[in-house]
Amino acid sequence: MSRQAGEAGRAPAAAFSLEFFPPRSPEGVAKLAAVREALKALAPEFCSVTFGAGGSTREGTLETVLAFRGDGFVAAPHLSCIGGTREAIRAVLDQYRAHDIHHLVALRGDAPSGSVEAGAFRYASELVAFIRAETGDWFRIDVAAYPEMHPQAKSPHDDLAHFKRKVDAGADNAITQYFFNDEAYWRFVDEARNAGIEVPIIPGIMPIASASGLARFSDNCGADIPRWIRRRLESYGDDAKSIRAFGLDVVTALCERLLARGAPGLHFYTLNQAALTAEIVQRLGLAPAAPRR
Repeated sequence: MSRQAGEAGRAPAAAFSLEFFPPRSPEGVAKLAAVREALKALAPEFCSVTFGAGGSTREGTLETVLAFRGDGFVAAPHLSCIGGTREAIRAVLDQYRAHDIHHLVALRGDAPSGSVEAGAFRYASELVAFIRAETGDWFRIDVAAYPEMHPQAKSPHDDLAHFKRKVDAGADNAITQYFFNDEAYWRFVDEARNAGIEVPIIPGIMPIASASGLARFSDNCGADIPRWIRRRLESYGDDAKSIRAFGLDVVTALCERLLARGAPGLHFYTLNQAALTAEIVQRLGLAPAAPRR
């Protein structure tokens, strides 16, 4: 994201981006095409597309990126180093360059269930360094950050050190794991700045679609659901309408607080859905105004 004079890492408050995963069926492809159509009017800064470890979805990443580009979006593929050889990752980079792609999200990635080879790189910092060595400044490189600590990190200090290595290796920006406690984000930003990390740290935002789905995702990735949110969601039972309304209010308020304090944008984890993200973006006033007839 672009920087403004006077505050390192600050970007226009209206900047936001969206994340998707490659569909795995013809029905999923058709559904994602409808989602792109529904979100086109929001004009996000870019859309990122995930890259499955061990080949689970990576074959569809480029195809999905090109589909987004064909519909007028700026699109950025994720690149994971889990299970990848130097030759394989070099081939992927060459392929992206051949398609004039200039933006990557570089991640260590999560190993799929079952045994998988570690690959040439153990950490995302090594992947970032490899990308820079191979391609120079061709790519803008975004990396992950964890305000509530990566679930596999030994300590917050160790996690911050890993983050700094990624930035020192050549990352341009960071996108965080989603969170609902904005004070955790600001504390993490302060600690990063004190450690000499000056890149923009963009908050990751998860719209709340269901109580069970949110709990499952959060347990897997280590994101904390504050007790008051968890209890309120549980109180609604199977009342999907109330869960949706409550989730929209909670997440919109979180985004408002983040932007008011100077967060350098927002990155929405859409789960290949349109309605909730579109509603939040519109409530925040981030979507371009519709032309008058």
